[in-house]
Amino acid sequence: MATKLSGIRLARRLDEVGFSDIVQIRNKVMAMRAEGLQVHALHGGEPYFETPEDIKFAAVKALVENQTHYAPSSGLPELRKALVEKLASKNRIQVTTDEVIATVGGSQGLYAAFQSVLDPGDDALVFSPYWTPIGDLVTGAQARPLLVPTATARRNGIRKTLEQFSTPKTRAIYYNTPQNPSGLVFTRKEAEEVAAFAIERDLVVIADEAYEDLVYDGEHVSIASLPGMLERTITCFTFSKTYAMTGWRAGYAVAQEPFMTALRKIVLYSTNGVTTPVQHAMIYALKTPEVQIAAYREEYRKRRDLLVSALNEVGLECDPPAGAFYAFPNVEKINKNSRTAAQILLDKAHIATIPGSVFGAQGEGHLRFGYAIGIPEIEDCAEALRRFLA
Repeated sequence: MATKLSGIRLARRLDEVGFSDIVQIRNKVMAMRAEGLQVHALHGGEPYFETPEDIKFAAVKALVENQTHYAPSSGLPELRKALVEKLASKNRIQVTTDEVIATVGGSQGLYAAFQSVLDPGDDALVFSPYWTPIGDLVTGAQARPLLVPTATARRNGIRKTLEQFSTPKTRAIYYNTPQNPSGLVFTRKEAEEVAAFAIERDLVVIADEAYEDLVYDGEHVSIASLPGMLERTITCFTFSKTYAMTGWRAGYAVAQEPFMTALRKIVLYSTNGVTTPVQHAMIYALKTPEVQIAAYREEYRKRRDLLVSALNEVGLECDPPAGAFYAFPNVEKINKNSRTAAQILLDKAHIATIPGSVFGAQGEGHLRFGYAIGIPEIEDCAEALRRFLA
């Protein structure tokens, strides 16, 4: 057994890095279901539909054709070419194939981005509430996340609020739109304010566009497409949400030098790239007609409207989210402490949600309800809410 004198210990950069509360809630739901209890699962973040058959067949075809050897660690040339075309047409981001890299999901892209940009002691501005792993990704780079209240920024001015929370050690801004957990979508004017601040302070922007195709109200604006921003932005994308490919771990990042060299190093020495058959599936997924993506989006809109209506009906105030597939109502009617509110709702109504406080202090008093599930499941949840709260 190791003693205090043995010198065996973990690297200190992991001291403040934790595990996701969401995983713990998922485990609780699984335990309840194992006991035979019905649980209304609104805690998750996966699409309501399965990976389309044609995308799966593309991976199978690659396997059959022995496309199972090492691929370039940055991605197959044909994949990167297809990504360049997609970025130009959909995101208005003009890049070359040397400026895109395939990653193991959007998460690896974000990890690589923070590791590439942040030094120990740096600060990173993070709009809050925020996707929970971001805080740990910043901390894991031995930097400090500075939480910028999104509601305050929208009320008082994005640029003015960023100025108030910035420090001389600020190096980067994490910019997520549409946002998880709130479903907020930054407007073009707000994106321009963030861009102007980044240029003025010479900051790097790490953009997370996981939900780019799930915007119901307004438009999705890639901040890297704005004047002067491509050279200072690392943009991370995923195939998980648009194409229901969560378990495939398929994503990509876009950046110019010097960032791309750093991203390549991190991908090379961590995973040495994305699984080759998965890359063939990614190529096929990019051929999905926009009309099909729009049809998926309309299905999410139906689910959003149904859930938001039910929440407001029982007094859990909730504005319709403009994007993503989460509702983020105020639940102080149940309990002002969001962890307690989530536990009460799970124990008494068998509705699984995520406490708002795990998304930062600005999420307190709220719960995240995921509506990427079947309509009958949302209707069952709505009935459970009425029985419990109405």
